Amino acid sequence: MRALSGWAFSRLAAVLAGAVLMTATALAQTTSPPRDQTSASPAVATFAGGCFWCMEPPYDALDGVLSTISGFMGGRTPNPTYREVTAGGTGHIEVVQVLYDPAKVTYERLLEVYWRNVDPYDAGGQFCDRGESYTTAIFVHTPEQKNVAEASKAVIVKSGPLKQAIVTAVRDAGPFTAAEDYHQDYYIRNPVRYKYYRYRCGRDDRLQAIWGKAIN
Repeated sequence: MRALSGWAFSRLAAVLAGAVLMTATALAQTTSPPRDQTSASPAVATFAGGCFWCMEPPYDALDGVLSTISGFMGGRTPNPTYREVTAGGTGHIEVVQVLYDPAKVTYERLLEVYWRNVDPYDAGGQFCDRGESYTTAIFVHTPEQKNVAEASKAVIVKSGPLKQAIVTAVRDAGPFTAAEDYHQDYYIRNPVRYKYYRYRCGRDDRLQAIWGKAIN
């Protein structure tokens, strides 16, 4: 198993502490804000942007998003655990799967939010989280999504804020494995730990440096 870096150890400690706290307070747990699920045909989008805790909030805030689920995609090991994925060797990366109403929010809009919440120039991970499991990707579920995602990426390649190669891949979606319960809605259930982790990881500083103040 790969030795954990200082940042990875801090994140794992926060996960374990969050899991213990949530077990003790299960009956009092809050969940994602309730959403209108009146759409007859919701659609699915899947995005990898490093820490999946940090990718839920921008999508939960969008009108038309019905739910977000943190999990894993893109690897070889069936039904991997968080510990297996972050240890390396499964081929999976952290993703957020978004269920949305296409009558209320477009896939193009989801992509706009995605780009402004990731560093598409970083091939080694995202922010303080390093390694394959934290790399970026857009997993497409339909030919239409693939066309739109490729076009969106082409725009960033041509007129992105930095004159560097875009390393974010557009990949075909595969089996999705939801992460353990204590990862879901982590930013809601553990707001202090989440904010501390996000701050110490330097995520917002880097996003502002790339995209400016408007990152959502």
